[in-house]
Amino acid sequence: MTYPTPGDDPNSSHGRLPSGPPILNAPPGAPSGPHSAQPEQQHAYAAPDRSSQQAPLAPQEPPLTPRDPYATDGRVPGPDAQNGPASAPNSGRYFPPQPVYGGPGFTQPARDAQPQYAQPAKAPYFVQPVWSQRVKPSSVMAVLALSAIAVLGLLLGGLIIYFVSQLGAMAVGLSFFGALIPLAVVLVAVAWVDRWEPEPRLALVFSFLWGAAAAASMALLVGLGVEVAAYLATGSGPGAFFSAAIQAPIVEETAKGLGILIVFYAARRHFDGPLDGMVYAAVIAAGFAFTENILYFAQALWDGGFSGLSVTFVLRAVLSPFAHVMFTTMTGLALGFAARRSTSLGALLYFLVGLVPAILLHALWNGALFFIDSLGSYIVYYLLVQVPLFAGAVTLTVLVRRHEIKLTQARLNEYAAAGWFTPAEVTMLATWSGRRRARAWAATLPGDKGKVMRQFARDATRLAYTRQRIITGRNHLVNRRTEQELLAAVTTDRAVLLGP
Repeated sequence: MTYPTPGDDPNSSHGRLPSGPPILNAPPGAPSGPHSAQPEQQHAYAAPDRSSQQAPLAPQEPPLTPRDPYATDGRVPGPDAQNGPASAPNSGRYFPPQPVYGGPGFTQPARDAQPQYAQPAKAPYFVQPVWSQRVKPSSVMAVLALSAIAVLGLLLGGLIIYFVSQLGAMAVGLSFFGALIPLAVVLVAVAWVDRWEPEPRLALVFSFLWGAAAAASMALLVGLGVEVAAYLATGSGPGAFFSAAIQAPIVEETAKGLGILIVFYAARRHFDGPLDGMVYAAVIAAGFAFTENILYFAQALWDGGFSGLSVTFVLRAVLSPFAHVMFTTMTGLALGFAARRSTSLGALLYFLVGLVPAILLHALWNGALFFIDSLGSYIVYYLLVQVPLFAGAVTLTVLVRRHEIKLTQARLNEYAAAGWFTPAEVTMLATWSGRRRARAWAATLPGDKGKVMRQFARDATRLAYTRQRIITGRNHLVNRRTEQELLAAVTTDRAVLLGP
């Protein structure tokens, strides 16, 4: 396949890579300019031909707005006023990328195999100011997200007031604090899973409130409607087995899944793959379980006192705090695959497919309890069914996260081949050990630049996922402009790290 020359359309999307920004001077004689290829094994440079040099250029101030990284004029920036004017075009000066850190642990180049269709051409070497301001998020989307969060927060408050009116303030208050315990356990686990490429906080807050307020309200309203319809039709309510093993799995998983679908479309730029889908699903499920636990704990306290509350707390908060997370993760995983392989409309099919295992797991979990008649049989069921299911979910999560790490490394290797990163930087940014060492090193720099290093890793990871979208033909979702913004962001991060 072909790759872009400096005159190509920067918004085209056929797996092409832009050339990397040169930063440091190399030995005189290295080729420069937009059409001078650099042989990989070249170690000696011929003396530059200065017979056709133009007059020196005056130093240029960096622009206040981003310039197109594809547009090149062959100029190289000159030193400051004390060292003389800028070099002329085609002066023979070569500027390879400057590594951020080359200490222990970053000397082994990353060598993941790259797919043949993604092999980038050797980048043309040029120098120009790349970026002067970081990209700002869309204010419209931020306002919409904050508005939705406010509405969901009011809805959650209304639910709690309704619980208080039915079960009393003391029961609901104790249940509220009791429900915080399993919620904290789940959210800590989700934060550990989400460390590689953290999701936007607004999207996570929306997800939690969707589960705690919207999905819980839907489940209550549908349950009330089913009871009224059953009484009108038969004169009695629906059976306990129907409510727990059929109605609840279908209604609750659909309500929670709708929240994942909303995040999928509203935060499309951040919904990058299966791991993201699992994270959003887990947060929504945690919110739903939080509200449900408040209701069930309060009902147990009202009906059976503290002994009834203790039994319910052990069953829900100690033995199965991740139950809802495990169910809803199936839907999130399906939408995560849709983010990599399907169009926006095709995601609806993935959503329906993901609902099936979520509903079946939920039905198995609830329905099996109707066939247990003793503590011994429950222990056997728990050890033979619930524990293996949970272990399988944990294993699946670990495998998905490892896949995301390998994908990040493979895509960043392509950018390294084009000159945007050094091999040592790829190892630093695409491995856990590399990130830990990099943050520790950055913390020793003047100004404690650990936060800047974390931002550098975050921007590089998003760049890798953007590259994955481009080479899989989904350029209408994340276009070349987004890629340029992220390339500019990592360039800025590097400059801040290396600055005073």
